[in-house]
Amino acid sequence: MKMDYQFPAGFWWGSAASGPQTEGVFEGDGKGASIWDYWYQQEPEKFFNGVGPEKTSQVYTRYQEDIQLMKETGHTTFRTSIQWSRLFPQGKGEVNQKAVDFYNAYIDELIANGIEPFMNLYHFDMPMALQEKGGWLNRETVDAYVAFAQTCFTLFGDRVKKWFTHNEPIVPVEGGYLYQFHYPNEINMKHAVQVGFHETLASAKAIKVYHEMNLDGEIGIILNLTPSYPRDENDPEDVKAAQIADAFFNRSFLDPAVKGTFPEELVTIVKELDMVPAMEADDLQTIRENTIDLLGINYYQPRRIMKKESPIDEAKSPMPDDYFDNYDMPNKKMNPYRGWEIYEKGIYDILTNTRENYGNIKCYISENGMGVEGEERFVNADGVIEDDYRIEFVSDHLKYVHQAIQEGTNCVGYHMWTCMDNWSWTNAYKNRYGFISVDLANDAKRTVKKSGRWFKEVSDNNGF
Repeated sequence: MKMDYQFPAGFWWGSAASGPQTEGVFEGDGKGASIWDYWYQQEPEKFFNGVGPEKTSQVYTRYQEDIQLMKETGHTTFRTSIQWSRLFPQGKGEVNQKAVDFYNAYIDELIANGIEPFMNLYHFDMPMALQEKGGWLNRETVDAYVAFAQTCFTLFGDRVKKWFTHNEPIVPVEGGYLYQFHYPNEINMKHAVQVGFHETLASAKAIKVYHEMNLDGEIGIILNLTPSYPRDENDPEDVKAAQIADAFFNRSFLDPAVKGTFPEELVTIVKELDMVPAMEADDLQTIRENTIDLLGINYYQPRRIMKKESPIDEAKSPMPDDYFDNYDMPNKKMNPYRGWEIYEKGIYDILTNTRENYGNIKCYISENGMGVEGEERFVNADGVIEDDYRIEFVSDHLKYVHQAIQEGTNCVGYHMWTCMDNWSWTNAYKNRYGFISVDLANDAKRTVKKSGRWFKEVSDNNGF
């Protein structure tokens, strides 16, 4: 059967998830509290339907069943994360042996079923013991993170060959210190800059340790790259505003990860605001010398930007938004459940950018997906969710990934978010993203959706 879109041999097919969004918390599992466990205890009403991180999808006890479903849905690779507060209940010091046993069993089961495990180290889940001392604001957290990373490499690096230091490190900056959607919910640009710097430094130091260990594998970072499009390409002020938004939200982590440097626009703004982060003499050299082997790209939606026309919010200033306004483009295609624009070409533009401006670094699409509320509306007589909208979403994006590869971009895989419906932070289980549904009311029963069967065909044929 001839494929219209044939992908290169060995292309990675699979999906991504995280520890805190899937594992659950179980009596006697030895896990320490993360900021999510703590915040949920404090303000459960902030979480959709009051569903917190202790429930989730119970992967801790059901990973064997789940891995069989991954096989059924064509996974050749799968990314999750090692929960820092599971391995180190206090963030540092004593290792939780039950966590070691769990991750060993999980990794071994994946490999035994022909699925290569990709492991991420930090997925928004700061151990509460470290957050109490400032979390990423505190330099000591960088050292604790490097010790956590080294422990993971030592314990699991013989089998895990794809490591990632962070997933979307801009999100703890935005959520925790600018826009109040992650704990500690501050509005403090100076703190935001320091947190971002420490995350970048921690990543570089972990990469250094990994390379010094001479393990047989690759290490990288996963970034949500949201292309910034100016309202009017012919208006220099709109274009400049879009460049500044890009520097804040994309290049702030992309440049140091790949080039070892920070974007000039951002450095200028931080200096003007007198918010240069606290650092030690050799930090910038450490960042310069320890760049990534592999870039994971998460893409969901574009950013539409125009020059600043609304008044600056003095109560919150300084903020990134002092330099641009978001542009609400008319007639855009929307996912109404998430309030996100669907713009498939964005994935091609990001991949083209990595080829043209970032040395054509080896990369893969580490997340792309569509959250939909109330999917039970689409259940057929056999109890299967007929999510044709998800098949359309993934295939439309894959066509652009294919085009970028044809043009020479070094993109080696595609992971959907996510394998099975999971807990999405304060949204809990409001919007469903999986190839596999999870029925929370029915002991988290798993059922493969129509998209999961389709994805198996794509994977088996290495194209569609």
